[in-house]
Amino acid sequence: MKSEKIVTRCLILISLAALAFLIWLIYFNSAPLNSTNTPWLKHMAGVNAGFNFLSACSLILGFKAIKSGNREKHIKLMKLAFFFSFLFLIGYIIYHYFHGETKFLSQGPVRYVYFFILISHIILSAFTLPLVLITFYYGLSAKYEKHKKIVKWTFPIWLYVSLTGVIIYFMLKFIG
Repeated sequence: MKSEKIVTRCLILISLAALAFLIWLIYFNSAPLNSTNTPWLKHMAGVNAGFNFLSACSLILGFKAIKSGNREKHIKLMKLAFFFSFLFLIGYIIYHYFHGETKFLSQGPVRYVYFFILISHIILSAFTLPLVLITFYYGLSAKYEKHKKIVKWTFPIWLYVSLTGVIIYFMLKFIG
């Protein structure tokens, strides 16, 4: 029990460090390159949205698998969702390192919708990493009762963050 608390605290500390780094990266780091000098960068946001979409698909399919009693398929799909989210995070860091903050320039009611989605996405994404890590820890260490309790929070938050990431990309690309 004591080692479980230590692991949980370590996972939360790792998540807080990652969150602090992302805040610094987006809001305080100066992008070193002009994005017009890096042609691959213009595609990075779309690739990241694709990773978010694939993560969301894996989450939904994994949910369906466990509901139908297929634990092996569920585990594979959850690992796949984690992998896609990991790829998203790496791509996100690369994109924001070189590009910096992206502004939403549209005005009117759509601006309020965008910022509602963005703010809820940011707030919930801060909780996603620790929830996912702790949920994986319980699942992989066969602590299924604890896994079931926390996954009731992890699944909808992770899915919401993945889907709103895609929505934010499309709003920035086609509206903002």
